[in-house]
Amino acid sequence: MPLSKASQADLLEMQAQLGRPMRDVLAIAARCACGKPLVVQTKPRLASGEPFPTFYYLTHPALTAALSTLEGAGFMATLQDRLAADPALQVGYIKAHEDYLAEREAILDVPEITGISAGGMPTRVKCLHALAAHALAKGQGANPIGDIALAEIGFDPKACLCKAVISS
Repeated sequence: MPLSKASQADLLEMQAQLGRPMRDVLAIAARCACGKPLVVQTKPRLASGEPFPTFYYLTHPALTAALSTLEGAGFMATLQDRLAADPALQVGYIKAHEDYLAEREAILDVPEITGISAGGMPTRVKCLHALAAHALAKGQGANPIGDIALAEIGFDPKACLCKAVISS
């Protein structure tokens, strides 16, 4: 997936999506069908000096809410069991972890987070938001657990999510 420079409008949109100002944005890593940001690529070390291992960060509230619902329903445990039982899924998940690390380290090597990717990779399923963000940023097949989570919520890359009703 091609990265795109974050415009001022993108930064304002993500601030509205997250309810806070954006920090240390490198690029928009995935967009909604309408063009609004879905995933941001963030610097591996924030301007404050803090290491930030979550290189791809989900910003879109409709996706965040849907994945939170999945997590609350115990889907991470289902995925963890599936990962434990499926050698091919394990191989794909390890590759996702390695690719994530290599891409982040190509931007900046941060010794404090060496070997730490996101979402529990390479052996655990810890955060569907981070795994889906990686899958959206890199495309189908890059993160198999992220792909499964997106399929489970019925994500359609051709449909705009911005008018989705989010219930609390």
